[in-house]
Amino acid sequence: MSTHGETPTASAGTPARKTARKRATTPAAAATDTSTGTETAVDSAGEPADNAVTAGAAAKPADTAATKPADTAAALRAETAEALDDIAHAVTDARNAILVPGPDGHDHQHDHDHETKPAGRFGARGKPLDRYSPFFVGFTGALGVLVAWAVYKAVLSVSSILLLILVAAFLAIGLNPAVVRLQGWGLRRGFAVGLVGLAAIGVVTGMVFALAPPIVEQSDGLSTALPGYIDNLKNNKVLNDLNERFDLIDKLKTAATGENASKAVGGVLGGVGLVLGTLFNIITGLILMFYFLAAFDRLKGGAYKLVPASRRERTQLLGNEMLARVGSYLSGAVVIAAIAGVSSFTFMQITGVPYPFALALVVAILDLIPQVGATLGAVVVVIVAFFVSVPVGIAALIFFVAYQQLENWIIYPWVMRKSVNVSDLAAIISVLLGASLLGVIGALLAIPICAAVQLIVREVVIPRQDAA
Repeated sequence: MSTHGETPTASAGTPARKTARKRATTPAAAATDTSTGTETAVDSAGEPADNAVTAGAAAKPADTAATKPADTAAALRAETAEALDDIAHAVTDARNAILVPGPDGHDHQHDHDHETKPAGRFGARGKPLDRYSPFFVGFTGALGVLVAWAVYKAVLSVSSILLLILVAAFLAIGLNPAVVRLQGWGLRRGFAVGLVGLAAIGVVTGMVFALAPPIVEQSDGLSTALPGYIDNLKNNKVLNDLNERFDLIDKLKTAATGENASKAVGGVLGGVGLVLGTLFNIITGLILMFYFLAAFDRLKGGAYKLVPASRRERTQLLGNEMLARVGSYLSGAVVIAAIAGVSSFTFMQITGVPYPFALALVVAILDLIPQVGATLGAVVVVIVAFFVSVPVGIAALIFFVAYQQLENWIIYPWVMRKSVNVSDLAAIISVLLGASLLGVIGALLAIPICAAVQLIVREVVIPRQDAA
């Protein structure tokens, strides 16, 4: 309890301090006796003043009236200063409550907790680490760089698996319109997914059975004709002259050592391993495609829930449009590949090129690769045609050059403009960039990604810039 004339010991911002500050700064006022109606002078502490002073003040009413405006102005200044002081203390308390460092760079709230909290069984805690010190900032930055590098190395180590998942998701998005169409006909989604998956497996199996017989037959023919080829080589005068001049046969015998033979066997085993690995990736991709198709709606709904509710409806509309364009692109690519395969089959049937169905299937599969796939298929067919005869080979070369121009400038732009609404220049640039980044997979994914980017730019970026 504070005595008369002493300053209260309460902390700043408390009611006791406010009362003491008001008493100390308010000039002497007159207290009115409610029983007699007379005024009694009081001092700054609220006690009655001396009687002589009171009497003197009562004898001079004119002087009291003259000093009254000055006292009112002083009281207003004191109240204003008190309010500003309270605001400053409130700001300080709020800053300490959210643990913001003070102007000197130190966290005074932590320092206060450290000073007021009693020591534990292991002694008093030290001051917290300064989060703005050069060591703390540098250590945190270096740790972030290490984490980023570790994530980069982890992504590189599983890049093949990620590409496989990406291709499976792409195929699922492309086949989902067929599943939705079957659902529209009254089938449950599980049955629809099963039918579409079986159709995809049937296509892959048909390709294998179409390509396997020609390969086996040609291999048998080569093994049967190989002894005759060797005899012809022995009787060849040019080869004999080269052998006498450069000793080719002895060099071949020297090269045919056990070490070289083991290397050759290793190369063959490596090729077999590559084939088995490719088959494993195909089977894994088909299984993942089944899972993506079965859970397509659930995965899409879960992805949309990650978007804030205020933007979810617009995001769903844009996302559904992007997915529809991917499906349209895959459908358009299949149509273009089918046109290429049918055209090649017709030409080979007319010119008598062997194995027309298998070669047409190769052309159709390679034609799924934008811009360069048709050229690769044409090379295969032209080589086989030259084995038939030179005129047939020349005719095949002319046919595929003409068809390549027709596809690049008429068929492909028309189909893709109808399906994904991508300009010719954007399609060519995106395919070149995708092929340089991810090879064949990048070329396949380039155009649907380009379509999605164009949609975002047209529906989000440009309207925002127009409204700015």
